[in-house]
Amino acid sequence: MELTGKTAIVTGANGGLGEAFVKALAREGARVHAGVRSPANYKAPNEMVTPLAIDLSSQQSINASIAANPEAFSNTDLLINNAGALAVGLLEELDEATIYNALQVNLAGLIHLTKQVLPGMLERGSGTIVNNASFSGYVYMPMASVYAASKAGVVAFSEALRREVKPAGVNVMHLVTPGVDTGMLNATEDRYGEHFDTSGWDKIEPDAWAAKTIAAIKKDASVLQPGGKTRLAILASRGPGGLLDGAASRMFRR
Repeated sequence: MELTGKTAIVTGANGGLGEAFVKALAREGARVHAGVRSPANYKAPNEMVTPLAIDLSSQQSINASIAANPEAFSNTDLLINNAGALAVGLLEELDEATIYNALQVNLAGLIHLTKQVLPGMLERGSGTIVNNASFSGYVYMPMASVYAASKAGVVAFSEALRREVKPAGVNVMHLVTPGVDTGMLNATEDRYGEHFDTSGWDKIEPDAWAAKTIAAIKKDASVLQPGGKTRLAILASRGPGGLLDGAASRMFRR
């Protein structure tokens, strides 16, 4: 996809990786709707970017966002589903509100928003949907049972939808995002640190991963994989389960 002059929506744009996506797209000449919960508190980086109220926390809040800005959603050429909710910890210690919120924001809300922008793309015979599926969508480790379940669902949704809409000229790509140096990763490390040694985790800067994503969008790729130890872990996850069982037993302690 050529990005100059295109209209994009990026969810979770208030900071971290979402902010990096917004800036990268604007540099490419795209008109960017920065999806945030509180547009009044958002400071756009330049004139190519405008805030857009998007709250994925419930079906009702998503419908309200769409009703308030119908043209923004119907005219979208590129949707980057980046917003996410963290749910990390021993399952017996997670409260139900955290569990339901993660499944709503990471999976149900993502599907709902995608369904809204898709008709316009199908009518025009072009468009790209990018879903942030995460490393956890492939590698299922202790303390990530709920988060991994939501992200594995994103992988399945992305692949099934990609095959569904490809004949109509629409591309779907999912990101196997590694550890990106953001506030969310810091929060993850804090939670994991109680049971894992996180000192050896691979990290990438938000701008670097955003640049890789933009390059993959331009190539109409179907998946963007990380490199390094993260890539090796993903390859191990595709093999016998004993490989990850062994890794988990060495790193994890209850």
